[in-house]
Amino acid sequence: MFHNKLNYGRISILVLMTHFIMLAAVLFRGNYKEITDILPLTAAVFALDIAYMFVIRFFYKQMTYTTDYLLLLIMGCSVIFQSCFGSVGFAMKHYITCIAALVCCQIMFLITRNHMRILAVKQYLYLVLGVLVLITIFLTGSRSMWISIGSLSIQPSEFMKPVFVLLCATSIMEQHHKKKLLLFYVSREMIALTIAFFTIFILQWWCRDLGSLPTFGAAYCCAIICRICYPRAKFSKSTLILLIATGVTAVALLAFAAPSYVQDRLSVDIWKDTYGDGYQQCQALIAIAEGGLFGKGPGYGRLINVAAADTDIVFSTICEEWGFFVALLLIFFVVSLLILPMINKPRSYFHATMIMSVAAVFVVQMGLNIFGSCNLIPFTGVTIPFISQGGSSMLVCGMLTGMLKAGQSPVFRRPDAAQNISRRRERTA
Repeated sequence: MFHNKLNYGRISILVLMTHFIMLAAVLFRGNYKEITDILPLTAAVFALDIAYMFVIRFFYKQMTYTTDYLLLLIMGCSVIFQSCFGSVGFAMKHYITCIAALVCCQIMFLITRNHMRILAVKQYLYLVLGVLVLITIFLTGSRSMWISIGSLSIQPSEFMKPVFVLLCATSIMEQHHKKKLLLFYVSREMIALTIAFFTIFILQWWCRDLGSLPTFGAAYCCAIICRICYPRAKFSKSTLILLIATGVTAVALLAFAAPSYVQDRLSVDIWKDTYGDGYQQCQALIAIAEGGLFGKGPGYGRLINVAAADTDIVFSTICEEWGFFVALLLIFFVVSLLILPMINKPRSYFHATMIMSVAAVFVVQMGLNIFGSCNLIPFTGVTIPFISQGGSSMLVCGMLTGMLKAGQSPVFRRPDAAQNISRRRERTA
């Protein structure tokens, strides 16, 4: 999309100007005592902008950097938001996490841009997923999803997302080798992927983390859709109708069999229980209303005193301090990050499936957070990608973005082992 130096210069200026305008808003509207309170935040944001632009332009040879610049734009906004909740300061921990996420993005980009290498090691992906499941079961303790090491908390289940997305993409090649089982044409990889999905489903249900289930379900549905649309897929209309009916029935049964705390969230009238199950959503809606279009000003919000203000209901916190217009603009940036990799046609069905699955995970996760904060759906407690505070979530978002980036500029080289085998065959022939 951006192929010449002039356009690279323009998008660089756009990123810098956006962060400059936001920091100017902090200067003129922010809640701080001395102007020196803003200097660490300003220096950190611009230093990250310049350093990252330099690295991606001069150390990486690829087709496009659109995803990189959009990610940098969003990360800078995230640091500014998190540094201003309640009062203006500098969220050092979040800043370091953002840098780590940018590094994870580049690492995952280098790993996944060559789909032949991923296909060669796909059996190890199932092993990694199994290890993460076992870690979650035995090391988190008491049906929890977190491992606490001092002040550091890690959520192993978050790292299942990029692994599962890769499993969704790698099993596409097996569509050439379907076999009829009873009344259906299936492949071994699809059966293995289904088993992996139900393993994650049981784990999340056992750990009472039902809010993350829709993200895995979205990736799995994308895998199903890509298999239905695959040129050589043998899907009949009756099979498709059966799958839809099965999915609707499963959702209805899950809603009926959900734990009591989930049932309460499904039926609660938040305005009749403002200090119980409806407390967070009531406060979130009040904050959105008080913020209006342009907000109270950075650091002047009161929602930060409510639990999960910088994670699960961060959309409302941004609306309160920065305004509904800025919050929508931020969502537009995130959605653009997901859409742009789809504009450049993916060079392989693997990368197309990978991009669709990543986009589905982000959209569902973002929708659950925003709609839950606005009381359009029951409160789920998931985070907004890139914006919410959180180490594991931020690192995984960086990994998934690297996979989006790989879909824009893939490479097609066989693994070294496969190349050696083909050379030997040529010599013997």
